[in-house]
Amino acid sequence: MEAKKGGKRRFWSDEEKRLICMQTRAPNVSVAQVARRYAMNANLIQTWLRDARFAPPENSDAIVDADCVTFLPVEISEAPTVSSTRLPADGPLTAQRIEIALSDGRRVLIEGCTSLAAVVALVKGLAQ
Repeated sequence: MEAKKGGKRRFWSDEEKRLICMQTRAPNVSVAQVARRYAMNANLIQTWLRDARFAPPENSDAIVDADCVTFLPVEISEAPTVSSTRLPADGPLTAQRIEIALSDGRRVLIEGCTSLAAVVALVKGLAQ
């Protein structure tokens, strides 16, 4: 039996490990969901959670960036013309999950805090 060829291991910095472990503390988020978000095995995250260097404190229910846990007011109005549309300053979006249905039937799913500029660039790129 031969070993797999071409499989490269990814290197996760200590800061990335801490960030990934903190995401498991968000309400209604499982370790498996976080693992899928990063295309990795959930067992690896479980290993990091057992390591005191990376695991968030046990006494905290949810350690997430405060900007990611707030609600925003929504106002529905007529569709603006392209010339009058102004994008807000580039900051993180506060939704935990954004789902965008494109006109050709494709769907875009974005999870976690993401900058508005990145979402706009992604949608514009897919529209071409």
